[in-house]
Amino acid sequence: MNRQQSELHRPVTIVNTLGLHARSAAKIAEVAQNAKYKVWIARDAEKVDAASIIDLLTLGCIKGTKIVVCIENPSDQPILNQIVDLVETGFGE
Repeated sequence: MNRQQSELHRPVTIVNTLGLHARSAAKIAEVAQNAKYKVWIARDAEKVDAASIIDLLTLGCIKGTKIVVCIENPSDQPILNQIVDLVETGFGE
């Protein structure tokens, strides 16, 4: 993986007991909607729009699920970092 790719994609594991549910998906979507370019969340081969609560819920992420946060443009690196921080801290729950 080259340096540019590693800055545009970051793996993270869902740590909160309830997994990725409506409230936590809404927190991700709220952050993603502030991006200038596209932000996605990937689980295995499925990649969804991080700004869509419904799309995020279709991933069916439970505690322990590994996901990858992806951004289209390096200018959205702070957005990627915010989403990863949300997931790593269990969405503050």
